[in-house]
Amino acid sequence: MTNSSNPVVLGLGSNRGDSRTILRQAIADLGTRLQGLRASRLYKSDPRYVLDQGQFFNCAVAGIFPGSPEELLSFIQEIEARYGRNRNLERPKGERTLDIDILLLGNTIIDNPPTLIVPHPLLIERKFALLPLLELEPEARDPRSGEYYWHIYENLEAQGIYYADFDDYNQR
Repeated sequence: MTNSSNPVVLGLGSNRGDSRTILRQAIADLGTRLQGLRASRLYKSDPRYVLDQGQFFNCAVAGIFPGSPEELLSFIQEIEARYGRNRNLERPKGERTLDIDILLLGNTIIDNPPTLIVPHPLLIERKFALLPLLELEPEARDPRSGEYYWHIYENLEAQGIYYADFDDYNQR
């Protein structure tokens, strides 16, 4: 199954190493295969789930990936590994140099656990993923429920997500 006409939205996060540089370079790497790449602002967020770790830097990118969902997953895992990601050596939901999640593949729903689930199964509870997604795709809807993501976002509790710095905000 190819996905050449559907937008792809990826969420990126980092809280270990030079996170800003890692994210900027990872976006450039993604741009080698994502056509029409657009990136959100950089956000800083409090950790969720595992609280005894530093804040995360988060952003999202959108574009067109001219391959299958499995090829996209392989591509982003190669990029993660390039920046030192090793899932076997890190604690789940803990510190990481780079995490890239497939948030959306157009309106496609994929249920192939544990390998690939789209939309991302935790997207509807994560403001740190929803806010940058909505910056790029303000009218996006959850393919499962049809609900607008902005409505889901508004109904979540505060989660400590902020623009990374004021300069990021002023550049747009």
